[in-house]
Amino acid sequence: MKAIISLLFFLALAGNLSAEGDPFSNDRNRWMRKAEEAKPVLNKQECLPVALVRAVEDSSEFQGWRYEETGKPSDLYGQGFKSIGTVTLDFGRHLVGHLSFHTKTTAGCLDSPLRLKFTFGERPIDLVLPYEPWEKDRLGRGWMQDEILVLDHLDDWVTIPRRMAFRYVRIEMDGWPGGGYDFAIDSLFFTAQSSAGALKKILPESCPPLMRSIFEVGVETLRECMQTVYEDGPKRDRRLWIGDMYLQALANRYSFQDPALTRRGLYLFAALSWKNGTLPASIIETPVPHPQPNHIPQYAQIWNVILLDYLKETGDRETALDLWKVAKEQIRAGLTFVDENGVYDTSRGQAWHFIDHREGLDVHASSQGILLFALRKTWELARLLGKEEEVADYPALIRRLEKGGRKAWYNRKRGLVESGPSRQVSLIAQAWMVLSGILTPEEGAKAIRTAFGTEDCVMPGSPYATHYLIEAMLLSGMKEEAKAYLTDYWGGMVRKGFDTFPEAYDPADELFSPYHFVPLNSNCHAWSCTPVYFIQAYPDVFLR
Repeated sequence: MKAIISLLFFLALAGNLSAEGDPFSNDRNRWMRKAEEAKPVLNKQECLPVALVRAVEDSSEFQGWRYEETGKPSDLYGQGFKSIGTVTLDFGRHLVGHLSFHTKTTAGCLDSPLRLKFTFGERPIDLVLPYEPWEKDRLGRGWMQDEILVLDHLDDWVTIPRRMAFRYVRIEMDGWPGGGYDFAIDSLFFTAQSSAGALKKILPESCPPLMRSIFEVGVETLRECMQTVYEDGPKRDRRLWIGDMYLQALANRYSFQDPALTRRGLYLFAALSWKNGTLPASIIETPVPHPQPNHIPQYAQIWNVILLDYLKETGDRETALDLWKVAKEQIRAGLTFVDENGVYDTSRGQAWHFIDHREGLDVHASSQGILLFALRKTWELARLLGKEEEVADYPALIRRLEKGGRKAWYNRKRGLVESGPSRQVSLIAQAWMVLSGILTPEEGAKAIRTAFGTEDCVMPGSPYATHYLIEAMLLSGMKEEAKAYLTDYWGGMVRKGFDTFPEAYDPADELFSPYHFVPLNSNCHAWSCTPVYFIQAYPDVFLR
């Protein structure tokens, strides 16, 4: 209750709860209570390191580095640290939580505080590239997982307060006390945490080995991102985004089957929507849940699809009816970007139109497709809830957007979707015009195949966009091509040693980073987990 009061105070200061013009002013408090009621208890597990390792430069390895084993963790315990100086431990798999260690004086007397530096990495390169000097075009320096601890006394347990997401940790001295002093780290463990329970939907024994590996890495990715919300990445950004949440909920349905976390996310976004009724793109949980000052129309519209899928999965009509008014508002807001010809125009309002990380991507055709996709799904939701009369204009709007999008963006002679004033060809634009129903499956198959063969075609820049491309392939009857693409893309990550799937992956550029510095990449990222969904939802394609 104290957290809810603090939240309401925060939002009141921000002006978000002004009753004037707020369509949800009478609902927000109740929605937040429902969100908090669905907050899960974290499962915790103590994990031990499996090896001491050292970095080795190797051009044959992904990003040019690997770790090789140099000893066992027991080699560290009890040994004077002065003779070691720096040590790197491998925990054998990706983990999220808190590191604890115990120190022991082995010689002399501590005559000044002891400084230890801990650096945590998800991939070998995270501990190899120097962080300084920090360039201005990068995200904030605080995202890097390096901590300096100053210990005033030893012979005690210490837990690093900051939660980490990592596989490797380097421990090094940062200045040495005099007086002949020495110490040892004589015990160390990591408390891993996740709200995910037991895996409830498993693969058949006949599953091909590579597909099983892809599935297992996808499951681990989802598990690590299932905290008290569906986090997008437990290293960075450590918050709830609608776009990630949609794909996590899909994967969850075919693995852990915990719809309560989906329900919590739906209610959090509803409670924290802006006073004009639109949804923020993301929410930060601490110190109390609050929205980031952003709005991505495409994400807001996808929220409606999450609500529909949740209803179909659980049969929870009470929640769907409770949040129906929020879904209507996202469609109303999305339609403000549509001109008199039924064409999506990004200049008709201020918003962040995000489709993919690929720089230079034109978003017009994809935005048209997403709005129509969400509109069709919201009409389906209305029919399931008996709310057709409230949105009786939806069928006409669907036809208008379908006609407008086809005329504006589809080049029938080329059999391609061409987006925006530059008539850009991208695979994600083809995908969204298929998923929206603007293109028939036959037209979609031709468009995707033609785009692949077009020299200047813009390729997906993330697993997020790649998900929708594969979904469109399947809808277009391109089953073998979808299987081959998934196997090549996510299977390529497995072959390169990923134990969780990353935020950004370009097979043609191993050092690709949307943030201009590879260690800033999130190497365990929620929107990359969807092979879990594909493999289980389409067994006739991926399990044979």
